[in-house]
Amino acid sequence: MVLKTPVHPGEILREDVLADLGLSVGEAASRLGISRVTLSRVLHGHARVSPNLAICLEEAGVGTARAWLAMQSAHDLAAERAAGLPTVRKLDPVA
Repeated sequence: MVLKTPVHPGEILREDVLADLGLSVGEAASRLGISRVTLSRVLHGHARVSPNLAICLEEAGVGTARAWLAMQSAHDLAAERAAGLPTVRKLDPVA
């Protein structure tokens, strides 16, 4: 069974938050206290939602920091699993 990778949280922020609020990237970045470039990279999936950004979003009234980090973690884990793992052996005690 192939699992679909969860949407990058930046896409959710772009489509479901900023678009609904009618905010430009520059205005949202200014209100969040981060650079427009930093926010743009997150919105387009080129950068992760950092703990700092997650806290800024929470302080701005857009969900909780824990929720943003959980979305990022789910996306990252699914992407890593889809990429495949190297050969891994159990960490059994040495005989």
